[in-house]
Amino acid sequence: MQPLVTSCMAANATDHAWTIEELLNAGCCWGVKCEFVGRKLGISPQALRDHQGSRERAKRRPSNFSFQAVKSHHLLRRMRHADLKLNRMNRYLQRGLIGLIAGTLASVALVTTVDHPWIVVLIGAAVGASYALTIRPTPHAYADTLMAAGALGVPLWGLLSVIAFPLFSGRMPEWTAEEMRTHFPALVGWVLYGTCLGVVAQGLSDLADRILGPEPAALIPPEPNKTHIVILGGGFAGMKTAENLEALFAADRSIAMTLVSETNALLFTPMLAEVAGSSLEPSHISSPLRTSLHRTQFIRGRVTQVDLEGRRVFVSLEGRRAGEATSTGARELNYDHLVLALGSVSNYLGMTNVQKLAFNFKSLLDAIRIRNHVIEMFERADREPDAAVRQPMLTFVIAGGGFAGVELAGALNDFARGILADYPNLRAEELRIILVHARERILPELSESLAEYARKSMAARGVVFKLNARLSDARPGVVVLNDGEIPAETLVWTAGTSPHPLLRSLAVGHDKRGGVVVDSTLAVPGHPGLWALGDCAAIADGKTGQPCPPTAQFALREAYALARNIKAQIAGRPLQPFHFNTLGALCVVGHQTACAELTVPFARKKSMRFSGLLAWLMWRGIYLSKLPGLERKVRVFVDWTIELFFPRDIVQTIDLN
Repeated sequence: MQPLVTSCMAANATDHAWTIEELLNAGCCWGVKCEFVGRKLGISPQALRDHQGSRERAKRRPSNFSFQAVKSHHLLRRMRHADLKLNRMNRYLQRGLIGLIAGTLASVALVTTVDHPWIVVLIGAAVGASYALTIRPTPHAYADTLMAAGALGVPLWGLLSVIAFPLFSGRMPEWTAEEMRTHFPALVGWVLYGTCLGVVAQGLSDLADRILGPEPAALIPPEPNKTHIVILGGGFAGMKTAENLEALFAADRSIAMTLVSETNALLFTPMLAEVAGSSLEPSHISSPLRTSLHRTQFIRGRVTQVDLEGRRVFVSLEGRRAGEATSTGARELNYDHLVLALGSVSNYLGMTNVQKLAFNFKSLLDAIRIRNHVIEMFERADREPDAAVRQPMLTFVIAGGGFAGVELAGALNDFARGILADYPNLRAEELRIILVHARERILPELSESLAEYARKSMAARGVVFKLNARLSDARPGVVVLNDGEIPAETLVWTAGTSPHPLLRSLAVGHDKRGGVVVDSTLAVPGHPGLWALGDCAAIADGKTGQPCPPTAQFALREAYALARNIKAQIAGRPLQPFHFNTLGALCVVGHQTACAELTVPFARKKSMRFSGLLAWLMWRGIYLSKLPGLERKVRVFVDWTIELFFPRDIVQTIDLN
């Protein structure tokens, strides 16, 4: 304050006449009370207050101020808002009318194949309207619409023709083979209905766009300075973290998110064994990341370096040419928050020959390769007259008795024995599925009784177990154990994993596995804005202190907790520790057979155990509900339905060479 008073007095001494406006401006610049200075210069406090009040009112008042202008401004805003609401309502009315017309026209395919024709037409029209209102049309996407809408006919057939119509007629639904044959014409009708619905709705939508114009896109306001969150890894942990962040920051344009992954789809690993066993189509258990994430920028590339000090991530953008990976450039990403969700890779425990000769079982391509290799072995064995040479071709060794190994052994056993009918020169006695495990029992994650049930069920179906046996080496055509050798042309490794090797290069704490050590809030100590979760992190439960297993069940909950903690840190609120009680475990051991151990909701230390057909139905129901995306759920359900009527496919989908 003293410098201002001194300068004012000096100016006054030189006959400078201070105006009230100058004094107010000087007081605002120096941050002092103008009344004090005014008294020094002989200006009354009331005059200062009156002039300051008029100036504040002038600031708030728009130029050329008039109440009529303000009234017109508010009227224009109300008219614009009403116009937007009317456009939105007209858009939904247009979609509903298109769906109603398309559903009614498509119902013609049901009249001759389904009972109650008039009821079916009404239902078809209602389904058509719901379909059009739910799915935003994409111009000229006839092939995609035909496939998606055609697949919709299968669940409609099951819900209406198989279940609802018999109940309304006073009969109980029947699931016998004879009853399914009587329902087959209705299945054809519903699939034709779905196909016609998709094509007609797409055509009417394109026609409406041509006549009325396309739907207006929403106006995007200018973007403010953003907080950038970068997520490395597109598995369960990374993808679910991005989804939760999108939900938490739904309308906050100051937050930007980027996800980097080497693949452009989320692989639903619990169903990977069914792809190897030819029960499911490969693409049906993969959800595109670009369509699942709406606000997150997606970059397909390989992370090569993380600069923690400079808060930068370096990504190699890779493409494919003639089956080989080629580098197409590099990209540098700056971040405010970095989430490590890079997952794990196979750990071959230093056995170079095993790494070279064994099949991996981590990715969708691995499952496709295993399936095609099994078919290749059958083709070669079928034309081989020598039984001694044929035996290694029909011997399949799986190393590892955890969930992945057991489910793969069960799926391959069902697949191999199911396709024997297509190879008349082969006998069932020649086929051997061998599971090698280093412990006394398989499935250490389950109780001993369920693990023993799984072993006996699989053994009854022909699976051979080598327990307390350790894989030590491999040669072409031979698998070497610590207690002998097995002549086999096929070896699949599921016995060990380790966190992503890139994490070793980071100057952070690591556990003995190589995972990044985090605190109870999933933050990396000593590095603000750095987080880790999933298979690549060493996480201790915030309540019990027990280590969290690297499973998808825990990764989903970790992603939810981490996203909330990132939002809390940005907002300046305290972080919450991660805690989760496991819900149980499920494992399929063969055709219509599974093991399930589920914890009691209000008594977490107790569990309920199921086995056999009931556990298998539970497995399918639970994992079908967890599969991302309605379209993928429908496709998998259709695959399972087709499997009831037709044998498994033995077409090789890729070139083994």
